[in-house]
Amino acid sequence: MSAVSESIAQRVTLGMLVERYGFEVDPPFATNVTITSLSDAVDTVIPGSLFICTHEQEPDVLHAAQAGAYAALLPRASKGQIANADIPLLYGDFDDRVLGDLASGLAGGPSNAMAVFAVTGADEQAVDAGVSQLSEFLHMLGNPVAVITASGSTSMTRTMNLNYPLGILDMQRALSVCAEDGVAAVIIAMDDRTLAEHALESVNVDVLGTEDVNASASLNELKTRYAFVAEHDMSMTSSTPESDEMAADSPAMYDRVRLGHMSLAIAMVQAAGVRKNNIRSALHVANNFN
Repeated sequence: MSAVSESIAQRVTLGMLVERYGFEVDPPFATNVTITSLSDAVDTVIPGSLFICTHEQEPDVLHAAQAGAYAALLPRASKGQIANADIPLLYGDFDDRVLGDLASGLAGGPSNAMAVFAVTGADEQAVDAGVSQLSEFLHMLGNPVAVITASGSTSMTRTMNLNYPLGILDMQRALSVCAEDGVAAVIIAMDDRTLAEHALESVNVDVLGTEDVNASASLNELKTRYAFVAEHDMSMTSSTPESDEMAADSPAMYDRVRLGHMSLAIAMVQAAGVRKNNIRSALHVANNFN
């Protein structure tokens, strides 16, 4: 039950999809039809949608057309099986990678417009706490922040009503909302409550952090499970003696558990390129308010 419909960044025609992905369009003269959203469930179709069918679903295609879909995308093996669609049909070989690229392209590549942080770990409560502490610390540094987690997603002050775990289209839609709101950094809880398999196709993750390296899945395992994009030299970020020392001067100094979350937050913003002096200044200001 996914859709990409908000914050569409560019005009996309069926002809552009034919050229980029090698799809076939029926009828051939429909190449100028413009789509303005993506959907893989009938109940999320709106006027202008490209309805994505993972297998032959003639009743669904007909219902999608009635709901306002401008076209439908089906597997190439389904060619000729849909007789009365009343909308153009695209046929092609597509997988999660193609859907991620398509959704990201339609939304304007929103993960490229923000710093993307992800927090992972074996303990769900620790992941949530890490996300919350990192969000608070990025606010201290003056960044408009979004949080995407099954415990409650927000884009700055806007609550995002999402259905978890998020799929590929859900994630691109959420990120496009964040980008439109002017968010500078988004924090994603990288766990199975929040994300379905391959949910992060075509999402660039800049920093991935965990408090418990030994209990966490490896970087390669996480990339396989969630399919995010990362620089070739990316490594898992965790607390360091330096981040521990700076955290000890923060408002979290009297709470041992929160101190660990703060240390990870500091290590992650350092990994993103924030200078030590800026971090110390933010901690100094935060202490003055406590």
